[in-house]
Amino acid sequence: MKNTYNPLQRLHFYAALFITPLLLILTLSGIGYLFFTDVENKIYQHEFFGKSEETEQQTLKQAVKEIEETYTGYSINKISIMEKPYNDRITISNEDGNQQYLFLDDNNQIVASQNAKYTYSNVMRSIHSSLFTENTIINYLVELTACWTIFMIVSGTYMLVKKKLITNKNKKLRFQKWHALLGLIVAIPLFVIVLTGIPWSAFMGSHISKLGEDYPNLGNTELRYNPPNSDINEIPWATKSKKEPVSESGEHKGHADHHGASSSVTDLPNQMTVDEISSIAQKEGVSKPFSIVYPSDEKGVFTVSKGSNSGVTGLDVSPNEETTVYYDQYSGDRLGKVDYEEYGVIGKWFTWGIPLHEGHLFGLPNKVMNLLVCIAFLGAIVIGFISWMKRTKNFSNILPKRVNKPLSISVISMLIVLGILMPLFGISIILVFIIEAILYFKKKKAVS
Repeated sequence: MKNTYNPLQRLHFYAALFITPLLLILTLSGIGYLFFTDVENKIYQHEFFGKSEETEQQTLKQAVKEIEETYTGYSINKISIMEKPYNDRITISNEDGNQQYLFLDDNNQIVASQNAKYTYSNVMRSIHSSLFTENTIINYLVELTACWTIFMIVSGTYMLVKKKLITNKNKKLRFQKWHALLGLIVAIPLFVIVLTGIPWSAFMGSHISKLGEDYPNLGNTELRYNPPNSDINEIPWATKSKKEPVSESGEHKGHADHHGASSSVTDLPNQMTVDEISSIAQKEGVSKPFSIVYPSDEKGVFTVSKGSNSGVTGLDVSPNEETTVYYDQYSGDRLGKVDYEEYGVIGKWFTWGIPLHEGHLFGLPNKVMNLLVCIAFLGAIVIGFISWMKRTKNFSNILPKRVNKPLSISVISMLIVLGILMPLFGISIILVFIIEAILYFKKKKAVS
């Protein structure tokens, strides 16, 4: 008889053994991130809603000039024009990658500053993506954890049905039963949450982006090779790497050299002011909140955008409100516009999926739903651990007993399909089978 249950049970155990520590961290940091807007509204009241001691009115352009003079070595990344009662926010960074947030009141005077790396939302996000290390290897481990979580959902559901745990009244199996039932309850929403986290993954995320770039009908944008990262810029995910239109005026060629490696230029001759661009955008129907990104050189354009996945308290909008508009930096003419309706399948899916993953797609109910799924999942992990401890009498019984029968075609097919769809999972499965082979031959040698 071909064997199905036992290898799935062993692989399910391998998954739990390898990924549970990281999975606990990801789940807890995910819970922390769910409520980042509520937390930040409380702990950053002065930054978000406070007033400067300076009461003189100045323009945004004057505020930008003051910031550039005060924070030498920093360049302006973007200006977030917020809806009241939030203060507007200017993001600056230097060549070392250090980033600051500066908040402006109604008079465009500086209220306060923040080190971007250590804000609550960015700390939670960094823990969730790389354990606060910003290390590529950790990014891959996080993605691998997501892959094995999907396998655990599939294999756990199969074993629940195969072993008939729902109707099984054996008291010795009660912890297995509760573990399986909790897993079944959260299976679909957890699968969706994991799947909608893929845009940030190091390997699969980059290939999905490349797919959208190679096939515009899917992405409708030239997506970046790297996965999206909402704390780098606040342009909607689906248009982050769309090639910008070029401003018509070329009379300032060579001026960009004056700015060295600066990511934006704010003082070109004849350049429109940021106040004028903001006014034009609002007259053309771009309502607050939105972000303005300065041109990167003398041929660049002003980019005005509304995004559903900015990761910034008070800046997110509904997915169908997303828009990206490009303005000539000298004339203020609109050179291009991309709305949500123009996105391809990939762009639309992740435009909805990212805020669903983050818990703000449909307000408080989304947060509560994600929270309950996370709590139930944590419960399933704990109960599964208790069940394993009760079955394990000594170290030799740490693994589910191997049944030396050929693997079923269904198991092999499932692993191949999952390995192709999730390459990191495929590589890890090969490593697992190497371990299995070592254990098998070691046991065979001991018997002989």
